[in-house]
This record gives sequence, structure tokens and C-alpha cells, in this order.
Amino acid sequence: MDKITELETKSIGKLLWQYALPAVITQVVASVYNIVDRVFLGQYVGALAIAGLAITLPVMNIIHALGSLVGVGASSRMSIVLGRKDVRWAEKILGNSMLLTFFFGFLFVTGGYIFMDRILELFGASQDTIGYAREYMQIVLPGMFFTTVTFNLTGLIRASGYPTKSMWIMAGGAILNIFLDALLIMVLDLGIAGAAWATTISMMTTAVVAVAHFLSPRSFIRFKRHAWAPKLYIFRNVLLIGMSPFLMNFAASFVVALLNRQLIRYGGDLAVGAYGIVNTYASFLVMFILGLCQGMQPIAGYNYGAGHNHRLREVFTLTMKVSLLVGTVGSLLAMVLPRIILRAFTDSTALLDLGVPAMRYLNVMMPLIAFTITNSQFFQSIDKPWIAITTSLSRQVLFLIPLMFVIPALMVNAGGDGLTGVWVTCTVCDVLGAVLAAVLLSTQTKVFRPGYVAPQRRPRKEAGPKE
Repeated sequence: MDKITELETKSIGKLLWQYALPAVITQVVASVYNIVDRVFLGQYVGALAIAGLAITLPVMNIIHALGSLVGVGASSRMSIVLGRKDVRWAEKILGNSMLLTFFFGFLFVTGGYIFMDRILELFGASQDTIGYAREYMQIVLPGMFFTTVTFNLTGLIRASGYPTKSMWIMAGGAILNIFLDALLIMVLDLGIAGAAWATTISMMTTAVVAVAHFLSPRSFIRFKRHAWAPKLYIFRNVLLIGMSPFLMNFAASFVVALLNRQLIRYGGDLAVGAYGIVNTYASFLVMFILGLCQGMQPIAGYNYGAGHNHRLREVFTLTMKVSLLVGTVGSLLAMVLPRIILRAFTDSTALLDLGVPAMRYLNVMMPLIAFTITNSQFFQSIDKPWIAITTSLSRQVLFLIPLMFVIPALMVNAGGDGLTGVWVTCTVCDVLGAVLAAVLLSTQTKVFRPGYVAPQRRPRKEAGPKE
């Protein structure tokens, strides 16, 4: 328990560094899976292979959404109940989260095989790119079950006081993925199938290591028989908190599908490939910010559960400052060095010409994106799911979906470029999403006030630290 109780005694600055650094590295490493695949495919296979892989990105996001639905909700609840010193309740969260992971993982993998071509066509696959996308997905889908297991358990490892171990599990998988990409694509010339096998083998390996942590007698939160009994209130609590990142990722998948269709309409398949590269850079920055927020999550959740509201305010303020700094630096790099960044992925002149304006439009408001993400992640950490859901979905659902049809059409009617209209739409929605996030934050300042008590989320018959 010493690893956990320091969350209410150690200075916030040291704690955030201790938890955020491994979480940032974990998120950055997680993004390496997609980045490395794109780099190897762009350099050794071709532009259409990148476009085919970009088509699979929404499907991968849905799988990640399933992982976050359970993993984020379970880790947030575990932090809060550990703030109340309730280890038995935390063990129940571990066991029940695995039951949910098995259910959703099986459901999605099965459905993915049955409706694969329809899904890929929905997300913008053309006759030229669907072959690449299908070849990749047929291999990756079984491994995606292990991805959901990994996402769930590494979050719980971090929440139970092992942030560095969580980092090393993900880092080891990424290093293995890079090695296998080089072997299977460069040496064995397996093309996009090699990228798929590299990702699948890497995620299976990380899942096995993560499971081993909770089987070890050295872990004070472990798999125990009583924890596997299904508890509806735990399912409800986990899913409510996890609904915010799930809906955000799920909506992102359909937004990417919409974007791909608009990009094909106004720019063709290469515009989809350019967006895939630019989105990889933006996702890298977002992963960095999400890692910082994941470092905040156990600190905020624990102190929220323990009633230390002054420490809650302190960790939120510090996290916000660092997030804004990351967003600002990332935005400046995209403005000043877009072609250099793009050249890491491709030498295609056509892709570079399409990618430079996209890089600038999609990243100019990165500080506002950082502000919105930090707000959403904070309210998710302290069991305010509806605020988190509204904040996270505003940009993509409330603003981006309708405006993606309006702004490009207006620009074309005015004699402009429809492709530029797609990029401009993203920028406008970044601003609108941040404004709504600021309004919602102003309505929830009561959580920082002395004396505010976090509500219980369990039946009265099971109340208390012992069951």
C-alpha cells in the first residue's frame, strides 16, 4: 500500500512527474505501432499501401475504444476506491473488468470478420486500396483481442501504483514491433502483411506480460476468486466512466470515415494518404497529452476519493499548464517544419504537396485541443462521466459532422478549393470544442472547494471498507 498512500502525502509536482512520465512514454510508444507501420510501408511498399493502412485506422480506433471503455473506466474507479483504502473492492474491479474485456473483445473480433468488406468500404476504401486494407485487417483482427486486454491491464497496473512497470510493458511491445517490422517488411518482403503480423505478435506478447503482473504474489492487487463474481454495479460504474473515451474513439472512427469520403471526393486516394500521415503526427501529440492526463488520473482519482480537494485543484492546474505547453510546441513545429515532418513518412512529391497545408490546418489549434482533452480527462478521472462525454464529443459530433458538409461546399460554390475546405473545417471545430469545454469547466468548480465529498457508487448493502 505504500505505493498508493504516497498519492496523498508526496508533493503534486513530484507525483505528476513520477506518474506522467511513464504514462507519456506509454502513450508515445503506443502511437509507435501505427507510426512505424506507416514509415516502413511508405519507404518499402508505396503510397497506396499507406492509403490502405489509413483506411483501417477507424477500425483500429474502434478497437482502441473498446479497450478504453473498460480500461479507463476500471482504472479511474480503482484509483477512487483505493483513496478510500478498499483493496477488496479494487480486486473486484480487476476481475469484473476482465469479464467485460473478454465479452467486448470477442464481440468485435467476430463482427469484424463477418462484415469486413462492408466496414472497409464504409470507411472509404476504393478498388485500389481495399486489397491492402483487407490483407492487413485479416491478420490484425485476432490480435486486437489482446490489444483490449493490454489496454485494460496496463491502466490498472498504473492505477495500483506501478506506473513504470506499465510503461515498460508497452515499451517492450513497441520495440518488438519495430524489430518485427524491419524483419518482415525489409528482409522477408511481406509488405502490408508483415506490418500486420508485427503488430499482432507484439500485442499478444504485451498482453501475456500484463496478465502475469496480476498473477504475481508481489502485486497487492491480484486476481482472486471472489473478484470474478459478476457485479452489476461495477459493470455500470466502469462503463459509465469509460463511456467518454469510448464514444470519443468510436465517434473518431466515423469522423475519419466521413473525412475519408470527403477527401476522396475533393482530392482522391492520395488525399486520404496525406491525411493518414498528418493525422499520425497529430495523434502523436494527442498521445503525449493523453499520457500526461493518464499520469494525472490516479493522483486526481485517489485524492478525490480521499477528500483532499486542494490537492485535486493543484494536480489539475499543473497538468493543464504542461498540456498547453506541449500543444503549443507541437503546433509551432507543424507550422514551421511541415515538409520535414512529412518526409519521415514518404518521398512522394504528390503526398508532400497535399500534406503541407493539411499539416498546418490540422495542428494550428493544438493548444486548444490540449485544453479540451485535459478537461475531458480530468472529469473522467473524478467520476463525472457526463461532463467528460460532452466535452470529448463536442468537437467531433456536435460540430465536425455537420460542418464537414457545409464548409467545403461553401468554398467550392465561392470558387475555392473543396479540399482546403475540409482542412478549414477541422480548424474551426477545434476552436468551437474548446469554447464549450471552457463553459462546462466553469460549471464544475465545486469539486475543488474544501468540504466537497465525492458520492459513493455502490449498493448500501456492500458499503464500507470490508465486505
